[in-house]
Amino acid sequence: MIIGYTTGVYDMFHIGHLNVIKNAKKQCDYLIVGVSTDDLVRKEKGKTPVIPFQERMEIVSALKYVDKVVPQIDKNKFAAWEKYKFDKMFVGSDWKGTKQWNEFEKQFSKYNVEIVYLPHTDGISSTKLTSVIKEILDEKPEEK
Repeated sequence: MIIGYTTGVYDMFHIGHLNVIKNAKKQCDYLIVGVSTDDLVRKEKGKTPVIPFQERMEIVSALKYVDKVVPQIDKNKFAAWEKYKFDKMFVGSDWKGTKQWNEFEKQFSKYNVEIVYLPHTDGISSTKLTSVIKEILDEKPEEK
């Protein structure tokens, strides 16, 4: 059995999130998805997610492609591997060639863990969605 692992914030869940999860599941028998905690998002991105952690966990766990959902409390991928023993780790192609992921590739090659870069869905992101919503709300006069 091939175990796969991927992580994300999954705030304001959109088609890009679904594409990564769906494509990951096509390449493994059992897919574990780590959802970043609110604390981790605040620490790493300097902002609080729009959708609270527990709700994001429920959204991701409802997907038919996902076999297990776990909290991602830090970015230590090796600690995650020690816990879940995955064979493949999936990430968006926008991370390919970055210093961080080049290091992960080196680190995991010793353990025969394949890093798989899945196509990034251009033109969509939770940050863009948040900006569009803010613009719409700013355009409408406050209702009383």
